[in-house]
Amino acid sequence: MTLDANILLVIIGSAVVTMIPRILPFIVIRKVTLPAIITKWLSFIPISILTALTVGSFIKQENAWISIDWSVLAAIVPTLIIAVWTKKLSVTVIAGIIIMAVIRLF
Repeated sequence: MTLDANILLVIIGSAVVTMIPRILPFIVIRKVTLPAIITKWLSFIPISILTALTVGSFIKQENAWISIDWSVLAAIVPTLIIAVWTKKLSVTVIAGIIIMAVIRLF
């Protein structure tokens, strides 16, 4: 397999262009002290994203109706209980994976 220099430059250029908007805000914001209200607002972003991903996984659209994927919901409830009980991300993720695997197995 040969690699053309132009293709390699395009790949490297694409990587640089992709990384700049991801890294630059962290570099700029590191030197700035944000107001407390902005910091509080930013603290809600991870839970908002996690909620959107979770809800989006068990709600499905069938024709014009919205229905619930009960198998996913059956995995979410015990995983949420484990998360609240242990307050450990790794334990929660592993338990969620195992619970979902068991549900899909049967």
